[in-house]
Amino acid sequence: MALTGTVSSPQALGRLLQQARLSRGLSQQQVAAQLGISQGYVSELESGKTSLALTRVFDIMRLTGMTLQAEIPEGSTDA
Repeated sequence: MALTGTVSSPQALGRLLQQARLSRGLSQQQVAAQLGISQGYVSELESGKTSLALTRVFDIMRLTGMTLQAEIPEGSTDA
């Protein structure tokens, strides 16, 4: 059964990103290495640290009534 969640803030997105990473058995370091970014950046994303661009995306979503749902397959190992 998949995990689902509503993405309504940078914090909610961060929690879902972390759950997705963990469901695939990946460490933050592994994600960072595969994407060519720092482990610290992965940590910031997962903790919901906001950026101006991300804040604006969620502002536009709220203004337009848009909702975003995420589905995370449990135990998925697909890349």
